[in-house]
Amino acid sequence: MSGSVWLPPGARPDTLPAIPRQRTPQWAEPDPVDELAHRLEEFIAAAVHPDEIAALLESDGLSDDQIRERYGVRNSFALAETLYERVERRYPEPDGPLHDPWQAGLLGCLLRGVVFALPGFAYVLGAPLLAGPKDLGLPAGTIPLLAGALTGWTWNQGLAHRAYTWLGLGDRSAARRSLLVGAPVGALLGALVAFAAAGQAGPAAVAFAAGQSCYLGAATALLVMGRERALLAALLPMAAGATVSLVAPVPQAARLVLLLGSLAAVLVLGLLEVAPAVRDLGEGSWTAGLAALLPFGALGATADRDRAAPLWLTGSLPYALFGLGSGVLVLYAALGDVLAGQEHSAVAAPAAVALTLSMGPAEWLLHRFRSGSLAGLRSTSTPRAFWRTTARTVVECLGAYLAVLSLLGLATAALWPHTPGLSALRLTGLLLLGVVLWTGLLLQSFGAVLSAAAVCCLAALAQTVALATHAAGPHTVAAAVYGTAAAAQAALVCALLGRATAHR
Repeated sequence: MSGSVWLPPGARPDTLPAIPRQRTPQWAEPDPVDELAHRLEEFIAAAVHPDEIAALLESDGLSDDQIRERYGVRNSFALAETLYERVERRYPEPDGPLHDPWQAGLLGCLLRGVVFALPGFAYVLGAPLLAGPKDLGLPAGTIPLLAGALTGWTWNQGLAHRAYTWLGLGDRSAARRSLLVGAPVGALLGALVAFAAAGQAGPAAVAFAAGQSCYLGAATALLVMGRERALLAALLPMAAGATVSLVAPVPQAARLVLLLGSLAAVLVLGLLEVAPAVRDLGEGSWTAGLAALLPFGALGATADRDRAAPLWLTGSLPYALFGLGSGVLVLYAALGDVLAGQEHSAVAAPAAVALTLSMGPAEWLLHRFRSGSLAGLRSTSTPRAFWRTTARTVVECLGAYLAVLSLLGLATAALWPHTPGLSALRLTGLLLLGVVLWTGLLLQSFGAVLSAAAVCCLAALAQTVALATHAAGPHTVAAAVYGTAAAAQAALVCALLGRATAHR
């Protein structure tokens, strides 16, 4: 037992005979899918869908036959799903500070709200121009003014969308061209509608309505191109004169000078803002640019029009309809009592002023919601969690807007002369209308402008029919119509909140 190990002839003493190794059974070999998952772990952990993994596998040259032979699954998509299930999600954080394209300054939005409201002082200065026999309980000059305003709101809402679309595509010159052509057409259309609705109104009222249409077109160009400060400077003298007229008489000539001066300043500023588009279109030549604006261009010209092929006009139509529907609803909020034939009621101008001033905070809160939804996309990993996050954000933003609107409504009602206090029913209607307007803007940001336009137009039609048939009191009708529209748009918002693709 203690003897030396037998060695074959010729073998050296320090060598041992080879011992045959046993073959490892197939069931004991490592899983090739686990090995692949370990090798691609970083990529798989950051994938948001199995198709990303399938694309990587196919880009590596793995065919379905190779996948069936090596991994025992039928194709690359089945293997991708298996890998996706085996690796836990670990999304990498971006390098550097997070970019938020929806950051907006509160001061700039408040400035836009003030600019929206300042033109109302023109009606204070121009009140003598609207005098005349009453029609529908209003001074005769008010009818063409309202007709022209509704036309301008409708046209310029669609025009602004078209110009903003060009700006979004990075073509500032095309945006200027659309404003240069569209704003005069809208002003002419508003003036013609005001003239057609003149009735017993005098020439001064029709001229005032035509000036209003011109202002709306020029102001749209300035607001779209981001010239709010220039517009504010042009309106301040007129607003100051109107403020003085509330406490002391102002001569008729001074009123006309203030109105025409502010209008001329706005028109000049708007023209200077869009005029560079003419030179750009004519490649440095003003004459060629003006000729190119004609429907068929200059005689003999063969300019390449494909470089600035116009967007389809039908894409701006829903935005124009939203402007019409919301404009009618705001009009009824200001004039519902008088249009319903109640002689004891005054024009509810404070409601319109409060809504106009609230558009600045509404715009800022809309940006805050979009910023919050972007943060929700980063911080949540399931559709349900994302829906809860965005729902909480929209409730906070809408609540803040309604708080601002209620404060503005109470303040304007308290400060406005010869105006009864804001009753609970009036305040309810005002807040419900605020919900309609803010959720309508939110639906526009979701790309669901057609739904918002349909709800607003149907609500405006329903309120028109109810007031014409005297179905109920104007404030009861308003609360019912606004409440129904608000509920419909809130349901649409809730349906879209959980869609990540809607928050683009």
